[in-house]
Amino acid sequence: MRPGRRGVLVALAAVALTAGLGWLLHGSSWLRVERVEATGTRVLTPAQVVEAARVPLGEPVVSLDTDAIGERVRERLPRVGSVEVSRDWPRGVTLEVTERQPVLLLVQGKRFVEVDREGVRFATAHRPVKGVPRLELAAERSPGLRRFPLSRLTEEAVRVRGELPGKVADELRTLVVRSYDDMVLELTGGRTVVWGSPEEGEAKARALTALLKAAPRARHFDVSAPTTPAVSGS
Repeated sequence: MRPGRRGVLVALAAVALTAGLGWLLHGSSWLRVERVEATGTRVLTPAQVVEAARVPLGEPVVSLDTDAIGERVRERLPRVGSVEVSRDWPRGVTLEVTERQPVLLLVQGKRFVEVDREGVRFATAHRPVKGVPRLELAAERSPGLRRFPLSRLTEEAVRVRGELPGKVADELRTLVVRSYDDMVLELTGGRTVVWGSPEEGEAKARALTALLKAAPRARHFDVSAPTTPAVSGS
């Protein structure tokens, strides 16, 4: 066979293969969406995630807009922090979600707004979530509210919560925020800690740890100035 003719045949075979593959991916009924599954849920149900995703059944798996699917899940389910959408060949789609976890419960009347470690308010509950400390924002009349609005104070409260020593974090019951410079921790056993502003968090944590060891029976601690901490009520 002449080299030129052989090249033409190879080219035609490549075109035929490409066309066949294109038909298989886009036109064949064998590679169309028939099944959608969700994994990773804790509070939500897999059915809720699948419903929010609105994956078009019967569409070619290859042409799905996975970014748009993920965006729909996040918009319709604020509890979802992230979602990975993957094609499960030949006929499925898998939605792997990671739910936001509350680190504080913002008290609003008789309701509790769940706040995650990024300061995002993502759900409202009528009963407190077990093991999650409360956040009381009492800064409505704070003169610094224009500079530090409630959204910023919520983020700073989360920051303080994240810098607490392990034992203190476990014993925290309520974090009271009256202003940026006036934050107080209410611990188990009626103990209170004047934290002050969220600045110098690591130094304040070290000072508080030292005070708790030195005065285990004390009821009131002040680490707002970590270089000169104080204790009383022992």
